Amino acid sequence: MEHIINSTLDNPQHSMAACLPTDSALLHPQFLFGAATAAFQIEGANATDGRLTTIWDTFCATPGKVLNGDDGAIACDHYRLWSEDLDLVKNLGFGGYRLSIAWARVMDERGLPNERGIAFYKRLLDRLQALNIKAFVTLYHWDLPQYLQDRGGWMNRETAYRFAEYADLMSRELQGRVAAWATLNEPWVIADLGHVAGVHAPGLTDPRMATQAMHHLLLAHGLALPILRANDPGAQVGLVANIGFGEPHRDTPADRHAAALCDAHHNGWVLDPLFKGEYPAALFEMWPGAQPLVLAGDMEIISRPMDYLGINYYMRNVLESDGAHGYRHVQVPDVERTQMGWEVYPDGLRQLLLTLHRRYPNLPPIYITENGLASDDIVQTDQVEDSQRLSYLQRHLGAVDQAIRQGVDVRGYFAWSLLDNFEWSYGYERRFGIVHVDYSTQKRTPKLSALAFQRFLKQRTEL
Repeated sequence: MEHIINSTLDNPQHSMAACLPTDSALLHPQFLFGAATAAFQIEGANATDGRLTTIWDTFCATPGKVLNGDDGAIACDHYRLWSEDLDLVKNLGFGGYRLSIAWARVMDERGLPNERGIAFYKRLLDRLQALNIKAFVTLYHWDLPQYLQDRGGWMNRETAYRFAEYADLMSRELQGRVAAWATLNEPWVIADLGHVAGVHAPGLTDPRMATQAMHHLLLAHGLALPILRANDPGAQVGLVANIGFGEPHRDTPADRHAAALCDAHHNGWVLDPLFKGEYPAALFEMWPGAQPLVLAGDMEIISRPMDYLGINYYMRNVLESDGAHGYRHVQVPDVERTQMGWEVYPDGLRQLLLTLHRRYPNLPPIYITENGLASDDIVQTDQVEDSQRLSYLQRHLGAVDQAIRQGVDVRGYFAWSLLDNFEWSYGYERRFGIVHVDYSTQKRTPKLSALAFQRFLKQRTEL
């Protein structure tokens, strides 16, 4: 591989540090760089070693829900190739690896442990420790066991208590192997795309269901925090949220209000309960009468302090009024876009981090837990060129550096994703990986962006 590195990275524009000044905090070894994955997107083996059916298995089996009828039955075959994939993380020079645990793989319907599934994660985490890679482990990355959905899913308060039991089991079984636990990944996506837009599992379309699901998700998070701390006191505990940056299309009161509604819906819906102990009033201006049932003490549980907040950032949203009590997105012409159609807007990450820093005085340290893009890569015999991804990552690292200089406490950055993988309702058509996966052979090929990371991280250790 060395000849590929030399041939592709001699150009200074191919350096991951191209947008970083020489005194950047990101150049110091204590700033953590990693790559991220999620269980359903890479593991496959969906009926192996006692794994139960999940809502995403059901969603994939529903005609018309996933592009090309794709599913996660094989995905990247990570359940079999996990050791090879961890060696890849090490060889690329990353100090952190973010993964999720498949709830349906480690507990049965009675709530009893599935030892075969737990053993898989123990092997994986032990290997990460041997490689001196910090494990950032997410307990819930969207793959609810189907039997819980059959009982109401996240609209059923009981699911929050079952989640706490799951968190208890995993933190006892995996104690000492995890650097940082995340309770949930992107509760906004679970609640909104899964319960309003209907484009993610479980495919529902009712704002009242969404707000109740969100409340129980956040309650589950709050219930799990003290359990995780008690069982695994050496690990950090937090939550990962996808945060949206929005701007008004025109400088008019109506469009400025539309942007404020989007902020309340996309950001405040998750972060205000966590850091203020309340839901934003503007959310219910948009969805009148959709307030969730909140029991006494719930908000105190939800707003328990965290050790860190994970931020996932991808794009900018431009908003205008929908003429009623909501907002709609405007497709701005002549801007750079990704394969997903998302606008590339690195400064939105800087502005978002500064906004959160000002808005929430009790904000804990931040890790950028996902950042990346789907692009149309050029696959050649001996290399995969993903110049747009490399440029995207460079510019977003520059935005993180600027935010740190302006006072935001950012401790690390994880590229999404380590591997091309199952991209939810888009199946296998959209590729977010810094490593190319040939799904017919499962061959892994580091892309230009991965090799740039490798060179950058090696040079960083030599400073």
